Amino acid sequence: MSLFNIEMRFVRKPKDEPYWIVEFPSEVEVKLLASRSVSLRNCIELWAHAPNVQKLHEELKLYPKSLMQPYVQADKSFKIEVDTFCKHFSQKEKVDKLEAFSYLPVDGPVDLKTPDVTFQYIEYYGIIPHCPPEQPYEVFFGRWVASGLRQLIKKLSLKTRKFIGNTSMDPQLSLLMANQAKVTDGSLVVDPFVGSGSLLVAATQFGGYVWGTDIDYLMLHGRTRPSRIHQKVCNLSFIIK
Repeated sequence: MSLFNIEMRFVRKPKDEPYWIVEFPSEVEVKLLASRSVSLRNCIELWAHAPNVQKLHEELKLYPKSLMQPYVQADKSFKIEVDTFCKHFSQKEKVDKLEAFSYLPVDGPVDLKTPDVTFQYIEYYGIIPHCPPEQPYEVFFGRWVASGLRQLIKKLSLKTRKFIGNTSMDPQLSLLMANQAKVTDGSLVVDPFVGSGSLLVAATQFGGYVWGTDIDYLMLHGRTRPSRIHQKVCNLSFIIK
């Protein structure tokens, strides 16, 4: 937030739910925040939310048509996604849920791969995975605005990294630390205890120039015993010259 000097107001005080209802000055700030967030999944422009499905539809039907109009025109392709938190549904059950939104005045064609507009319907069933309630605690409908950088966690996975050590930092934690350091294009980042370089690898994802030092000469030159159980000797590509 402070990196971009973004102002955000809580509409409702956060509790234990995996979502926040907040207010931003504009969509620009939302996209800026998402462009650096590795903990964020999606940002949705909230059109309606309610404690049950019936009230959600009642509220959605009252949403101003003037605000809806730019996203439901004939030249805008669309799709609607169903997301249920802590409860699994079959594809047929999800389609049945989608059919309930047939009253929406969308005139554009359906495009499931590259739509111009994505709507999301979300049902929240709590945070206890093995005993969800019969009905959701809260339901939401809105327009997708932006997604976070969750894909970076997979990209920097220790499973696929060329060189790791016994104490290599978890990729998500490394990315969070890079955000805490406010690394941007051209930032100079030094790690005096670099080890296998996890923190520096994360910093490069945000445009930082990096270097590191370490007391372990063998680690720096890729000559330590491999950390992966199936490797007996270090690969020559581990060595940086």
